[in-house]
Amino acid sequence: MHMKIQGIIPVMLTPFDECGNIDWDSQKRLIEWYLKQGCQSLFAVCQSSEMLQLDLSEREQLARFTVEVVDGRVPVIASGHVGETLAEQITELTQMASTGIDCVVFVTNRLDPDHLGSEQLFKNVETLTKELPANMRFGLYECPVPFRRLLSDEEIIYFAEDPRFVVLKDVSCDLDTVRRRVELTKSANLVISNANAAIAFEAMKSGASGFCGVFNNFHPDLYRWLQDEGEIHTELAIELSRFLVLSAVTEGMGYPKLAKIFHQRLGTIRSSYSRAVPEDIMKKYWALEAILDHIEEGADYYRGRIQRLREGR
Repeated sequence: MHMKIQGIIPVMLTPFDECGNIDWDSQKRLIEWYLKQGCQSLFAVCQSSEMLQLDLSEREQLARFTVEVVDGRVPVIASGHVGETLAEQITELTQMASTGIDCVVFVTNRLDPDHLGSEQLFKNVETLTKELPANMRFGLYECPVPFRRLLSDEEIIYFAEDPRFVVLKDVSCDLDTVRRRVELTKSANLVISNANAAIAFEAMKSGASGFCGVFNNFHPDLYRWLQDEGEIHTELAIELSRFLVLSAVTEGMGYPKLAKIFHQRLGTIRSSYSRAVPEDIMKKYWALEAILDHIEEGADYYRGRIQRLREGR
């Protein structure tokens, strides 16, 4: 029986040591941190994982290691879909499928790299899925790098009609689009997982499944509360949503290294080394340390509010 892929899904970081090698001890601590914070699935080997800077062997090892550490506690999904040609994509996705993950995630811009439209996208999907295990589930990821390829309504319906497709990481960043997609998939296996913090609570209320944004690397427990209890305690949920939106604005200040510095402060990982963001962002963005202090203190403030609410105080 497959576990459903839904809810709070972090886009996982990849910790490196100071020499740029994957730090497996830190990776294990990070996985346990996600699970302790109430994450319901894990998305490994994605853009936040710096998949474009990982070679094929590293992508495979990362997915396999994550599956082994999680050990069935939650579903693990993974992408690593970066190849330019279909032959490269078949190789990398076949290897990803062999790691024991619950779902192989296709990147939409790789399905239509030359902007040829739906016909070419459908053709490439059929070619790739034929090469993968018959019992494998699939996801879709509108990754914005190297360009954002949003799915049309016609394409959403196409995937919704195939029961093997079970999750879309929606990067439309548009509430009306999310609502329309939820309606288009209401009778399908395909769930819509919003990735934009600015519309997170409204998307949840509209039927989107949880949250799959980068700030699940900072305070996924608060998004989990928003999902589980936000509609019961609307006043606090709206106030918390504002804090989450303002915190997420810092994504432009050197993410994913920003999140790695945050986790270095927590003691989850040893190094903030990033292949994708090699520069010193603490020098580049003035007062970034103070901003991270405010994010951490603000999250603790709302955790306290939530705890007092649960205790009836």
